[in-house]
Amino acid sequence: MATATQTPYLSVEEYLRTSFRPDVDYVDGHIEERNLGEWDHSTIQYVFVRIFDRHRKDWQIRMRNEIRTQTGTRNYRVPDVCVTDARYPKEQVIHIPPLLCVEVLSPEDNFREMRERITDFLSMGVPQVWIVDPKRRTATVCTSAAKDTVHCTGILTVPDTLIAVDLEEVFAALDED
Repeated sequence: MATATQTPYLSVEEYLRTSFRPDVDYVDGHIEERNLGEWDHSTIQYVFVRIFDRHRKDWQIRMRNEIRTQTGTRNYRVPDVCVTDARYPKEQVIHIPPLLCVEVLSPEDNFREMRERITDFLSMGVPQVWIVDPKRRTATVCTSAAKDTVHCTGILTVPDTLIAVDLEEVFAALDED
């Protein structure tokens, strides 16, 4: 999640040729740090990656975690998990709207603070953004056309795709050793 500190202006070109560890968002000429996950954050992110990878051929998708995604002329976000249509060309930096972005809340994050990120993804043309909260074991489905929907159980889907993720499988990983 973005920190409150304002960084000096940085050009898009400089941002794109610089490696940050960990990677950062770029919003209107400034760097915004992202909160790094802890064990539960990492576990949930891994489970999504595993599910998407297992179904990539059937669902005709590509999935990457933490890939730079251009959400506007001067905005780049780095979603926890990004799912793209496999029929489109591979991109080193995502420009074509993904099918889905998944954001996993870290302990320092809250949903209100995520709103700007969500808005950027939806404005780019991403049909859905899933905000997953490991602590509360909820997933919030955000779309531009409807009110956010919170799920504790069930299957999350993306319209007009074969994507279907069982939340029970996702959250069960938190109980494993």
